[in-house]
Amino acid sequence: MIKVNGLYHSYSKDENYAVKNVDFEISKGEVFGFLGPSGAGKSTTQGILTGLLPIQKGEVEVVGYDIRHPKREMFNKIGVSFEQSNVYGKLTALENLEFYRKLFDVETMKSMDLLKWVGLDHVANKKAGEFSKGMKHRLTFIRSMLNNPELWFLDEPTTGLDPAIASQIKDIVKEKNNQGTTVFLTTHNMYVADELCHRVAFIIDGEIKLIDSPRNLKLQHGEKFVVVEHLENDVLKKEQLSLVIDQDKARLNEIISSGKIEMMHTKEATLEEIFIKVTGRGLE
Repeated sequence: MIKVNGLYHSYSKDENYAVKNVDFEISKGEVFGFLGPSGAGKSTTQGILTGLLPIQKGEVEVVGYDIRHPKREMFNKIGVSFEQSNVYGKLTALENLEFYRKLFDVETMKSMDLLKWVGLDHVANKKAGEFSKGMKHRLTFIRSMLNNPELWFLDEPTTGLDPAIASQIKDIVKEKNNQGTTVFLTTHNMYVADELCHRVAFIIDGEIKLIDSPRNLKLQHGEKFVVVEHLENDVLKKEQLSLVIDQDKARLNEIISSGKIEMMHTKEATLEEIFIKVTGRGLE
C-alpha cells in the first residue's frame, strides 16, 4: 500500500533535513505506527505521502500511484484525519460532511450514520464553529472515513479526547482494520500505538531508528519480570522477581509452593521505555 525509498525533505531547501533517508513499506491490511516526539518528522512524512508536500528527493508510492504524479483516483482511495481540526466553522456538522461527500467519485458512507458513530448526531445541525475542540476532532475523524478509504492516515487520533471517546475512536480503527483498511498512524502516544499497531517505526530527528512489531521490541529490548503479591505470616508482601535470574526463579517457585499468592502478573517494558532506550530521547 505504501513504498518509501530514500525520502528527504528540507523546509529551508538546504541540508537541514526534517526527514532524511527514510525507507519503509506498508502491506495491505496493516496498522503501521510512525512514532516519535514532536518535531521528529512524523507529520512531514505524512504530508508527503498524502500529497500535501512535494517530494524533493526519494521515491514514494501510495496505493499504487507514484506520488510525484498523483491522479484524482488516488484520493478516492485514501482518507486523512489531521491532528489539527480543519472543519468549516460556519457550516453545521452535517453540512460539513455533505459538502465533503461531493468531492469523491466513489460511493460514500451516510453522514448521519457517521455522526451517530461518534456521538455527534444530536448536534448534527449545530454550526461546527460552536463545537468544543474534542467535538471538532471527532468531526474531522469521521470526515476522513466518508469514502471508505483503502488507506487511512490518522494523525494523533485520540489527542485531547476524554478516555471514553478515545476508547471509542480506537474501537472504530480496529473495526475498520478488521474490514481490510490499511492504517498509517502517526503519534507520540505509545500506549495507543501498542494497542493498535502490527508494526511500529521509531523516528527521531527525521531518521528511522528501527521498525518492528511491538511484541518483538518488548522481547528484544525489555526485561522479563513478574510482580507477586503474597501473604507471609499474615502480612501482604509485594516482590518483583526476574524470570531469567536463577535466584529470583527459585524464590518465585518458593512463593508459588506456599499457595498464598494474592495477585501475580508479568511486567513488560512499555514501548515508551523501549523508545527511550533505543533513541536516547523522550517523547515530549
